[in-house]
Amino acid sequence: MAMRSSTASLRLYIESALAGRVPSPFRLREASLPPVVPIGIPALDEFAEGLPRGSLTEIYGPVCSGKTSMLHSALASRTSAAEACALVDAQDAFDPVSSQLSGVFLPKLLWVRAHGLEQAFRCVDLLLHGGGFGFVVLDIADAPVRLVRKVPLNVWFRLRRAVEDTSTILLVLSQESNAKTCASLVLRVERETTLWSQPSCKSVSEFHTPGCLLDKAIHVAEAVRALRQYKRPHPIDQSVSGNSDATVRFGLNSNPYAAPGRFPESETLFLPLQEEPQEERIQNPG
Repeated sequence: MAMRSSTASLRLYIESALAGRVPSPFRLREASLPPVVPIGIPALDEFAEGLPRGSLTEIYGPVCSGKTSMLHSALASRTSAAEACALVDAQDAFDPVSSQLSGVFLPKLLWVRAHGLEQAFRCVDLLLHGGGFGFVVLDIADAPVRLVRKVPLNVWFRLRRAVEDTSTILLVLSQESNAKTCASLVLRVERETTLWSQPSCKSVSEFHTPGCLLDKAIHVAEAVRALRQYKRPHPIDQSVSGNSDATVRFGLNSNPYAAPGRFPESETLFLPLQEEPQEERIQNPG
């Protein structure tokens, strides 16, 4: 009887001490699936059902694996919905011209040009705790892998905790998986097939070597970690046998006037081209 009374008093003391900070510390949270928003690539949206809100999503893969095209597609989807977005660029690799050609509405995008990983993580932390952004992206895909591996795991837990119970989407782009269990959705992407355009006979001369242009690329996305049960995907633009339930193939078009992952190439974007030429970016502005 004394043991029960002491346990009840201890529980009451802990609940009163954590009042206002942790609601119901002795009750398990309901395992409800968060709402999702579309990525903008039909094959991925059918496969992964979109990016979950209030969660950390990680997309990783080697160079030329399709991460940038997926980023532009997601930004175009969110900015076209009049949602405020923020991009923290750790290595100054973002190209606003090609992003606008992909359908991104730049007035709805805050571009933070950080200098190094430490400054990038500080900026993301400030943006998440400040609020007001529905979509925040941390692009560390071009950062040295050896430096990204040194980021402590508690940093990823802090970022995940900052977006919990909010409507903000936190997307991290990298070459390797770093967030681990802190991410609710982890996609590994890589390029599988590259299609080149054939040179025409008129362009071939005795003074120049005939060249080919990149026409289209087929990429593969694998769900390494996910909270949802995905549907069995269907191959895009080709017939592939033995496709697993955790992978999907999607095409990325090299034509800047066509949205990524959509065929045929005649489809146009949300925004037309600007007539005025774009000025060259200044490196390391003051």
